[in-house]
Amino acid sequence: MHEFQFTEEQNMLREMARDFVNNEIKPIASKIDQEEKIPDDLKKKLAELGFLGVAFPEEYGGGGFGEVGYCIMQEEMARGCMSTATFIGAHQSIGANVIYLGGNEEQKQKYLVPLAKGEKIGAFCLTEAQAGSDSFNVKTKAVLDGNEWVINGEKLWITNGGIADIVSVFARTEKGVSAFVVETNNPGFQPGPPEKKMGIKGSTTNAITFDNVRIPKENLIGTDGRGFILAMKTLDAGRLGLGAACLGASKELLELSVQYAKQRKQFDQSISHFQAIQFMLAEMSTLIFAMESMVYRTAVDYDLKKDVSQKSAMVKLFCSESLDKIADYAVQIHGGMGYSRELPIERFYRDSRINRIFEGTNEIQKGIIAHIALKKNGKM
Repeated sequence: MHEFQFTEEQNMLREMARDFVNNEIKPIASKIDQEEKIPDDLKKKLAELGFLGVAFPEEYGGGGFGEVGYCIMQEEMARGCMSTATFIGAHQSIGANVIYLGGNEEQKQKYLVPLAKGEKIGAFCLTEAQAGSDSFNVKTKAVLDGNEWVINGEKLWITNGGIADIVSVFARTEKGVSAFVVETNNPGFQPGPPEKKMGIKGSTTNAITFDNVRIPKENLIGTDGRGFILAMKTLDAGRLGLGAACLGASKELLELSVQYAKQRKQFDQSISHFQAIQFMLAEMSTLIFAMESMVYRTAVDYDLKKDVSQKSAMVKLFCSESLDKIADYAVQIHGGMGYSRELPIERFYRDSRINRIFEGTNEIQKGIIAHIALKKNGKM
């Protein structure tokens, strides 16, 4: 097995993202958490530097870095602020990606280009009250009326729902679940108040009501009735990006924990000399090595257009559970300071917990992994 190497361009992208995070995001990350809002000027800077379309081809206004580049960027973003990484993920990795994966040339020029450039913000509207994990059970309806689709229904837990300009919506037609592009300034598109959450507070999450929202007939993405397959394909990328964000947060927590362990004195020596602390750092390091290997191996396969449904589910499952363990160790190593708002550790701890729930619960991931294992007779 030859050693995996990043290209010079990929390393430059990482440097650029890291500098941006250190200078622009880390200084305000605690404020983003407290005020439950990502400042507009930060979103503007993200757009100007091309971070909001880094994965998409240059012909559609993107950075042309593919999934590997996207994972590199998300890893760095999550080191500063999980809320910001979540905002980017919902916009690019799932919201805009539906149009990239399923849209025709006209739809890509009209909608993907402004999304990739960050001139417009995107969101992904799948989840409903009765259709979270059971996403096939979508009740939102789309009915063809002359040259327009009329959409009615309600979506829940939509990241960027209240701030998006363009959303990818999954609704049921006579032929099954279908995907549509909806501009949020359409009459009848109504976001509810932002949800109050335990973590990732800076990312906006809303319920959305569609009350006779009329969109042009040509806003159907792909084939009528084939939207569910497109949703699942989009989530493959989403789960991979989520794994990359968990990896970045984990690396940050390890670094902070090592620094603290060297500085903190107890019993006349730094606590880094204690085996109990060393063992926690060892566990953290080992999980990170496994996470990093999984994320980039799968991202390479994704860019090679291989089927990564099972691997993406594994990445999501393993990385979200690993980050929870790592965040817990980080709090323990920092002791009382880890529980204090003075340091970012407690914010990472709160932000971590959602990763086992969104983009498909970890129980759903296990179902996907097992289903494919059974289909392939256990051959990896």
